[in-house]
Amino acid sequence: MKLRKRISDWLESHWVTPAYAGWLIAGLAIFFFMAATNTMAGWLYVISGVSFALLVVAAVSPPRSLKGIEVTRQPIAPVSVGDRLVVKLAIANQTSQPKALLQIQDLVSAGLGKPFTEVLETIPTQGVYRWTYAQVVEQRGIFRWRTVQLRTAASLGLFWCRRTWEVPATAIVYPTVLPLTHCPLIDAAGRELSAQVQSSSQRSQMATAGLTRTLRPYRWGDPTRLVHWRSSARFGDLRVRELEVLTKGQKVIICLDSATSWPSDEFEQAVIAAASLYFYAQRHNQNVQLWTAGTGSVQGHQMVLETLAQVSSGETPLAGNSPQQPLVWLSQNLTSLSYLPAGSRWLLWPGQQSDSQDLLNRSEPGIVIQSDQPLQLQLQSPIS
Repeated sequence: MKLRKRISDWLESHWVTPAYAGWLIAGLAIFFFMAATNTMAGWLYVISGVSFALLVVAAVSPPRSLKGIEVTRQPIAPVSVGDRLVVKLAIANQTSQPKALLQIQDLVSAGLGKPFTEVLETIPTQGVYRWTYAQVVEQRGIFRWRTVQLRTAASLGLFWCRRTWEVPATAIVYPTVLPLTHCPLIDAAGRELSAQVQSSSQRSQMATAGLTRTLRPYRWGDPTRLVHWRSSARFGDLRVRELEVLTKGQKVIICLDSATSWPSDEFEQAVIAAASLYFYAQRHNQNVQLWTAGTGSVQGHQMVLETLAQVSSGETPLAGNSPQQPLVWLSQNLTSLSYLPAGSRWLLWPGQQSDSQDLLNRSEPGIVIQSDQPLQLQLQSPIS
């Protein structure tokens, strides 16, 4: 059965394959030809000859019907999980003859479901048929596929012919971003980092050596302690030092522990949490970055969403170790909490390894996520 299916598919995609009616007429033509040979009856030869001629015409027509067709695709707009992914195709008839009774099939990626099919009754001469279909997507990811197939049995319906067009497509499905009204985990980290930056800035303003970034002409109001007298004497006017502002620890870094293996449901929750925390921090004007084991640190609306769309559990760590500065760590590995830099926060999906007492005794605060509880409420809960 499988061998016959493969042979039929190969014939249909490279030449033609008979439909049920085609097999029936071919059988009758052979029957009448054999009867004519035995009886030498002329009318039987005529019937068999007409039947064979009909089969030849029916076999030649479908490949000709698929010539002179061009298929193009519009770029697919990114969507989030739960939204409708809209795909638009244009099938153009570039010949002087109308095209009728075509079946078009878009062979989408397996993550988007089964291939989509549409039947075209006719495409007029030099005309264009625009096909738009939509699908609600339930899985994040970056989905790519390349082929669109057109199939026809025109004009007699005795033989099927299928041809393939290379029309590359990329559909990006972003993870869900929860609308957090508040998030103590990010708020606390932001306050601490702001305090560090303010303290560093004050130290820089009071410093007089070792932090010079450049020299510039004196402006009214500049403190005289920042005047660089040696350069001022050389240039003949006052030169003032611009000091380097210490910004270490200024960024909020959200780190997703994607190098370890996660249960699929918990990892999807972690991806949603990472996206929600990132955009919450961004809405509150914090300098925030996302880090994953496969891509390293990324920043910016589109880059972060695309990174989270394609991140996977247990991916090869190409970015090295996580940043050695305060961060927000998302993991299901309880042991990893022992190696976090001072001042970090964490979200933990403990699974079967949860130990409340050990978690509460840790110096760095965080939240233990319960997979059976609403994630949005837990992200807005106070940290332990």
